[in-house]
Amino acid sequence: MEIFKSIGRSEHEQVVFYSDKVSGLRSIIAIHDTTLGPAIGGVRMLPYITEDEALEDVLKLSKSMTYKAAAAGINLGGGQGVIIGDSEKDKNELILRAFGRFVESLNGRYITAEDVGTTVEDMEIVRYETRYVCGLSHALGGSGDPGPVTALGVKSGLLACVQEISGKNSLRGTSIIIQGLGHVGMYLAELLSAEKCRLFVSDIIPEKTEIAKQRFGAEIVKPDEVYDVCADVFSPNALGGIINDKTIERLKVKIVAGAANNQLEKERHGGILHKKKIFYAPDFVIGAGGMINVANELEGFSQERALKKAGGIYDLMKKVIEISKKEDLPPSEAANLMAEARIAQVKRLKQRHV
Repeated sequence: MEIFKSIGRSEHEQVVFYSDKVSGLRSIIAIHDTTLGPAIGGVRMLPYITEDEALEDVLKLSKSMTYKAAAAGINLGGGQGVIIGDSEKDKNELILRAFGRFVESLNGRYITAEDVGTTVEDMEIVRYETRYVCGLSHALGGSGDPGPVTALGVKSGLLACVQEISGKNSLRGTSIIIQGLGHVGMYLAELLSAEKCRLFVSDIIPEKTEIAKQRFGAEIVKPDEVYDVCADVFSPNALGGIINDKTIERLKVKIVAGAANNQLEKERHGGILHKKKIFYAPDFVIGAGGMINVANELEGFSQERALKKAGGIYDLMKKVIEISKKEDLPPSEAANLMAEARIAQVKRLKQRHV
């Protein structure tokens, strides 16, 4: 009953739990809002300690997908899937196919893709059981790994932030801490290295930081010290909830800008950053490149079109900055207004045609 109370307090249209005895799959799909179109969002596989933890994550992530699509001008809604399990030990064909059947049972209301703990190859297995999957390989006509497009979007949005805070018209010489060298972080490090940025990198897997050190001349930072580095930019590209009461007090940066979803542990942390004069680039705006990539696939994938639209995240960040100044709001709240205004406009349009 507590789970139903938790769902009842949310704004979600639908939350579905799925258990499959044969494969051992335990999964949740949350559909937040389909005003703009079918819900889209990745499926994340993590060893959640409790079902409540998994539910909290899927609710937050699906709402973030709604706002990401709305802000980026994509005609899709927000959804998310989670699979409870260790992707290194528990993931197999049976579980992935069972998840595909789960997605198919929703009749197109939710379109899945890769996320933390899942890969392009996994989506190709999911595809055996459902039509409603994207993020497939180029060989199958898909968009492939969304990391490069997401990273390009972060770089484009970061330039808008740097221009606003320092007045510089390039990223050259900017010192940047990259937290997480996974799907996005390593590509981002490559792009920023080409811009002659000074890079600090951190990851729980030491081999990844060594690669970044060798390839880009990055300085390695231990994971528990990443919030203490003095730099221009902190770029979170791993898991969410890392901007909180404890970490904000440790930050020695001017800008927080990265692709990790739900970086703010609580909405109020955006206001706290604003008061401390740390510019926060809303994650669902600056990190929209991945969704742009997979949404592009649904229209018939074009790498050129995806990269061009991801480059447009620069203009989206400029718009957030404009609203933030005009309304005297933290950028996090300004971005919410921008996304909510588009959803409300489409809702009104639909109501006129009912």
